Amino acid sequence: MHSWTERFQEIPLAELHLHAEGSISPQTACELAARQGMKLSPAEVSARYAYTDFGGFLDAFKWVTSLLRAPEDYALVVRRLCESLRAQNVPYAEITVSAGVMLLRGQDVEANFAAMRAAATAQTLPRVQWIFDAVRQFGAAAAMEAARAAARLRNAGVVAFGLGGDELAAPAAEFREVYEFAAASGLHRVAHAGEIGDAAQVREAIEQLGAERIGHGIAAWRDPALMELLRERNIPLEVCLTSNLRTGALKRQTGRVAAGMEDHPLPILWRSGAPITLSTDDPAMFGAKLREEYEKARRMGIPASGLLQVARASFQHAFLAAPEKEKLLGAFDDEARRLGLV
Repeated sequence: MHSWTERFQEIPLAELHLHAEGSISPQTACELAARQGMKLSPAEVSARYAYTDFGGFLDAFKWVTSLLRAPEDYALVVRRLCESLRAQNVPYAEITVSAGVMLLRGQDVEANFAAMRAAATAQTLPRVQWIFDAVRQFGAAAAMEAARAAARLRNAGVVAFGLGGDELAAPAAEFREVYEFAAASGLHRVAHAGEIGDAAQVREAIEQLGAERIGHGIAAWRDPALMELLRERNIPLEVCLTSNLRTGALKRQTGRVAAGMEDHPLPILWRSGAPITLSTDDPAMFGAKLREEYEKARRMGIPASGLLQVARASFQHAFLAAPEKEKLLGAFDDEARRLGLV
């Protein structure tokens, strides 16, 4: 008889906080470089991916996205990402793409998106929807341009607009009009907050931007009233454990210079009743795998019932129409029963 933990490895999972550009493996980066006549080794890419703080991560992200210059480059990245998700038994994913970076570099966002969408739909699984991300440090005007691109492509599978980058670069209030436009255009709204910033940034994302999900949000552990607000409004935190360690976010949120995974506030957040999902964020850049994120949560003391609850929440909080969401949840519940997890 396999243990509960071993059987849990077979449960279908969903990814809600997943950056396409952050999924570029060293090997794929080398292939992209070769297309441009550049010689690059996997070891050189791995060295680029070795950082200890958020600034170092942003520099690496800027570098790796510089290898994406044409629609076929984006298609390669998404094809590889979907192959990886399918191998991990992830039937549903919302993939974030940095429309803000594409626009900054003068690229054709719609052509890039068409190539990515074609690469994803060429495969039966996973079912993919898309989030267009603006970059906070680029400012509100650039964010509005990204939101307008998202709105134009809403009927092609772009379901949400988000704001990433350095959350300390500009206050949320500067982006209120952008988020109002996104909402009026029928887009869902997400925001990175409380990753390197404090709990106030999470509250601002909710109250000023109308964020329906919070990317990371781990700073909420310091504010019981905020955790209560998340629970009351059913706003999930998209927690990315390995990412928080690798970017130095965990050090900032705990105040511990040598903070390790055992210091992560996930158990506090979970016990508060705030909705939680787990994701890999930038899997290749952090060496993160989705099922390993759940194993790390288990080692932190999240009980079996809690792990199942978190896994189910990733489907519950997906930006899907009710019939499709119910179908995925039904399949999840059926599989949980088949595996003897409930």
